[in-house]
Amino acid sequence: MRIGALKETFDGEARVAVTPSSAGHLQKLGHEVHVESGAGARAGFSDAAYEGAGVTVHPNAAALTEAVDVVVKVRPPTEEELGRMREGQTLISFFYPGQNAELLERARDLGVNAIAMDMVPRISRAQKMDALSSMANIAGYRAVIEAANNFGRFFTGQVTAAGKVPPAKVLVVGAGVAGLAAIGAATSLGAQVYAFDVRPEVAEQIESMGAEFVFLDFTDQVQDGAATGGYAAPSSPEFLAKQLEKFRELAPDMDIVVTTALIPGRPAPKLWTEDMVRMMKPGSVIVDLAAERGGNCDLTVPDAKIVTENGVTIIGYTDFPSRMGAQSSELYGNNIRHMLADLTPAKDGTLVHNMEDDVIRGATVTREHDITWPPPPPKVQAIAAQKPKPKVKDPTPEERRAAEALAFRRQTRSQVGMLVTGGVLMLLVGLFAPASFLQHFIVFVLSVFIGFQVIWNVSHSLHTPLMAITNAISSIVILGALLQIGSGSALIVILGALAVLMTAVNIFGGFLVTRRMLAMFQKS
Repeated sequence: MRIGALKETFDGEARVAVTPSSAGHLQKLGHEVHVESGAGARAGFSDAAYEGAGVTVHPNAAALTEAVDVVVKVRPPTEEELGRMREGQTLISFFYPGQNAELLERARDLGVNAIAMDMVPRISRAQKMDALSSMANIAGYRAVIEAANNFGRFFTGQVTAAGKVPPAKVLVVGAGVAGLAAIGAATSLGAQVYAFDVRPEVAEQIESMGAEFVFLDFTDQVQDGAATGGYAAPSSPEFLAKQLEKFRELAPDMDIVVTTALIPGRPAPKLWTEDMVRMMKPGSVIVDLAAERGGNCDLTVPDAKIVTENGVTIIGYTDFPSRMGAQSSELYGNNIRHMLADLTPAKDGTLVHNMEDDVIRGATVTREHDITWPPPPPKVQAIAAQKPKPKVKDPTPEERRAAEALAFRRQTRSQVGMLVTGGVLMLLVGLFAPASFLQHFIVFVLSVFIGFQVIWNVSHSLHTPLMAITNAISSIVILGALLQIGSGSALIVILGALAVLMTAVNIFGGFLVTRRMLAMFQKS
């Protein structure tokens, strides 16, 4: 098949659906790759770079569309772009079928097979094709960079000769993909980060990234993130009121607020009201990632940056991924090539549009003059994250001492029982075995006991190097084997030779493993 990437016509869009590196992967699937001239220029990919990767460059969109079987792009197609396509061609792009009913009808009438990258089901197998998550990850990171660019102070706290600088306080509302990316970027810059999400199960993820989870005193909250394809379920009015009350409490202390609460196809919930903005300190920054759907902040202006009367900067850009065109294109190009890999199971350049496949079926919105959106629920449902287990109360010093005493008594009883049992067994052996055997056997048992006690008290992290070196040292048994090789018995010679072989492996292997492990901790 011939795959062609169009140049994006949306104003300010810098992304491209195929990069020179992703083109190489598509070629390995047996496809020919084509691009429109200048398609990757704004992302930093020249026509020469594409040609160097074996990609055919066409002078304009019409020539490209005529030459290829599959058209790939980033933004939903315009009427003009869709009108150039012929019956039977495949289109892969963001489509947003719930918001573009007329475009959906047009694709059906033309007989175009449209695959919407925004409709890829959120199941484990489809994560590599989840373009929404790829772009949200970049948006969350870029939101913090934009906030830092507009914030007049350090993110990290510093103690200098000129005075002490406190760390910036950052609140991230919503801990989805974009929110977690924002948390990671803010903590890495040294900020004191707080995060909120209506799904209590994400608290552990937030805390593991170095942020503090904002809890609400709301016992009636019941949320199930998996019920809406991995997004948070809409909150009840009572819960929303409690949430706004908490945000009003936090607003005067926060320097930067990043809001990410948005479910595709729905208006953005209003979580940061005008009175909260007025409570914030001059110089504070709000970055609203939900601006495209109305914004989480009352004062957000889509595609604009404003400064309020009290000096708060509100950023409502809707093109955060496009502001990092090169990185966004690489990630989106990977999403596209993984989708085409699923559509090309034999890697022979032949497209197989298998509507029995959950991922392909879920992403397909039109096929063979039929609208296939909305899709049926996938056979494999996303697994909801488990509710966090209640934290166990730390024991008091008295309880800890009592537990340690009980454990010591149990260990003592166990050891006494083992000694008594061992003594009885030794007595039975002494009644029948010769005296020389009994002497050697007692030494053996004592050495095993002492060795066990020594190794038992060694830290777990040192067990592997300890065993490696003891294997080498304990292979002194090779001396006994060498002494027996000179025996006149053929059987003893064979057994001695085998003992020499095995202990030699023990010696060299033990020291080799120890050396390699020690090398792991040496600075290069």
